[in-house]
Amino acid sequence: MADYEMIKLDIADAIATITLNRPERLNAMPPAMADEVSAALDAALEGGARAVVITGEGRAFCSGADLAGGGGSRDRSEGVGGGDAAKASLDGHYNPMMKKLAELPVPVITAVKGPAAGVGCSVGLSGDFVICGESAYFLQAFVNIGLVPDGGASWMLPRLIGKARAYEMMMLGEKIPAEKALDWGMVYKIVADDALMDEAQALAQRLAKGPTKALGIMRRTAMENLERSYGAGLDAEADAQREAGNSQDAVIGAVAFLKKEKPQFTGK
Repeated sequence: MADYEMIKLDIADAIATITLNRPERLNAMPPAMADEVSAALDAALEGGARAVVITGEGRAFCSGADLAGGGGSRDRSEGVGGGDAAKASLDGHYNPMMKKLAELPVPVITAVKGPAAGVGCSVGLSGDFVICGESAYFLQAFVNIGLVPDGGASWMLPRLIGKARAYEMMMLGEKIPAEKALDWGMVYKIVADDALMDEAQALAQRLAKGPTKALGIMRRTAMENLERSYGAGLDAEADAQREAGNSQDAVIGAVAFLKKEKPQFTGK
């Protein structure tokens, strides 16, 4: 398994756990960390992972892009600063990571405590299931430094919470604590901070034992249908159902149903 400077990757029982690992910087993410997350996602699939958990070391999930740069021997001159440099960092590092997360063929769980700010907010909300510790909060602070949301936030937030609440987050730059995020439908559930990883791993185990092929198709179809008409969405579902129905797991599920047994899915 590859060595990482700014993250940790653990693969066990078909679950890949990616931990953002710069606790001294509240897991602020320089471009090289985004590259490591992308590489870890590839390694997770190559290692047979059927679910992915993303979390942060210490008391934060991710405090955003590292405006000071640094953070690793490969990233001494790639800090975000100035419009051209910011665009280059987004195009070359952060956006490829976010696209890879969106296109992953297995379920993603994000386990968030403390701040999830800036691009960390985007990563935190990228999970199919967002589990928050009680200390968690989400923040779009770009307006406070004269910048605009990135990491997919301006696409994600209006679809997730509606235009009015998205504008509240983006234009006022105020913290959205876990309870408010739950009320707004941004997250799946809130647990005590010290129970966060147990809860995330338990859900990951459940998903990893599920029909991985179908779960991946669900992710893809739901994402693509955000941009389709209703009729086109119905057509896409029919195509997706054919694809899922031809999987080994669909056969296993049908046989188990007829036998009144619990299916033992293989993920194929």
